[in-house]
Amino acid sequence: MCGRLFVGLSRHVNALDLLYIPLAVVTAPKWASKRRQGWRERMGHTPTLAPKVRPRVMLHAVSVGEVSALRQLVPLMTPHADVIVTATTDTGLARARALFEGHATVLRYPLDFSWSVARFLDAVEPDVVALVELELWPNFVDACAARRIPTCIINGRLSERSFRGYRHIKGFIERRLRTMRAVCVQDADYAARFRALGAPAEGVRITGSMKWDSVPTAPPVVEGAAELGQQLGIDRSRPLIVAGSTGPDEESLLHRACPAGVQLLCAPRKPERFDEAARALPGCVRLTHLRAGRASPGSATGRFLLDTIGDLRKAYALADVVVVGRSFGMLHGSDPIEPASLAKPVVIGPAVADFAQVVAALERHGGICRTDAAGLPRVLEDLLAEAGKREALVRGALACIAAEAGASGRHEELLTGLLPGPVRPPTMPANGTG
Repeated sequence: MCGRLFVGLSRHVNALDLLYIPLAVVTAPKWASKRRQGWRERMGHTPTLAPKVRPRVMLHAVSVGEVSALRQLVPLMTPHADVIVTATTDTGLARARALFEGHATVLRYPLDFSWSVARFLDAVEPDVVALVELELWPNFVDACAARRIPTCIINGRLSERSFRGYRHIKGFIERRLRTMRAVCVQDADYAARFRALGAPAEGVRITGSMKWDSVPTAPPVVEGAAELGQQLGIDRSRPLIVAGSTGPDEESLLHRACPAGVQLLCAPRKPERFDEAARALPGCVRLTHLRAGRASPGSATGRFLLDTIGDLRKAYALADVVVVGRSFGMLHGSDPIEPASLAKPVVIGPAVADFAQVVAALERHGGICRTDAAGLPRVLEDLLAEAGKREALVRGALACIAAEAGASGRHEELLTGLLPGPVRPPTMPANGTG
């Protein structure tokens, strides 16, 4: 019996699986501690899908940022095909369900074991696969190539830091890049790096960043923002600085840099840092404690901690000034597009390698303020004192967003061209209603 089981399993195991298995065992304590969910789906057991009557486009995004970039592309694709959105992380999956419920099927992306990938592709049967930014999991890419499923990279980005790392395994990466029907990248720098890693020059296209399309060109009213302010007990008669996606030591920096009498709300990027951030903000009110009935609204020190997932946009809507975190230390920046789109004056630090092109575009339009840790107190004081400076940053940011928009439409044109045709419309109910 055991022999037959081993022979059956060995038919589905390849060299990559033999690398993954011991790696999974060694790293098990780390990923087990993060309380990841959906292990059955991670092994390729997807929920049963409706019978396939139209072409299917699979759009794979890793986590929240990549999922949010699909906000405009999904509705553009739905007239042409059924859309499957996949995500890797629990937070990405939750974001996809919130954004695309009723417009796309949302599934968890499988682990890259060959048997998980095969089971997943058997169930989903995609006609086209688009990988957001750079998700070249080798077993998945190889399986798509073997099944002759057109696969491409969309919204591609490759930082200088990542490029240096990938150069050490260029042959491994090049083999997968050469299976891509197209590599659509955000700018010329990224294009050069993808070509240097072996992507065929004729297949690399500069299409811009879909993140500019993921936000409205006119500042929206953010539902739930006022309620969040009331929950926390924020004094709306006093200025409020909101610091989003903060990293190590940034909460203490912001606490010291915040002008006297000004309120400060910090939202750490990673949940495992919530307690550390709370210690750096004396007397802060924590949103989770309020919701659990362990604290009362309002803070005598004017300090607030957003220790939840999914509420940062609401907090940004309350801000008089936004500081984008992970940019004052040893990390590589966070995305400033969302707060800029909400007509908030945005401040960011010097470390922006992961979003260098976005920051550069905003700077060209006068839509963001860069400073270092030493200059942060003065910058915050000046912005809060001078409405004209805040308004100039907002005008520049909104002009930049309008000028940079359009990448989603370019990606839609590419993906539609890869679909099998003719497209068969979905079967309508007998009464003719949808």
